[in-house]
Amino acid sequence: MIKLPVVSGKGVEKAFQKIGYLFDHQTGSHIIVRHQHPPHRRLTIPNHKEVAKGTLRSLIRESGLTVEEFIALLR
Repeated sequence: MIKLPVVSGKGVEKAFQKIGYLFDHQTGSHIIVRHQHPPHRRLTIPNHKEVAKGTLRSLIRESGLTVEEFIALLR
């Protein structure tokens, strides 16, 4: 299993924007992003200084990416 990087909620949002997710709205400390093309997947990203490893892995899985692809988006 590949080790996940430490990344903030804003960092996760920026990575997902590179593959077509757009900011929809924010409720409290959670950023809601939607994919711009059908199916309009919705992801809820906690806006924390450090996103928990399990939460990050779940977001990556929901987006349809692999961990390697997500790490490449962070660069």
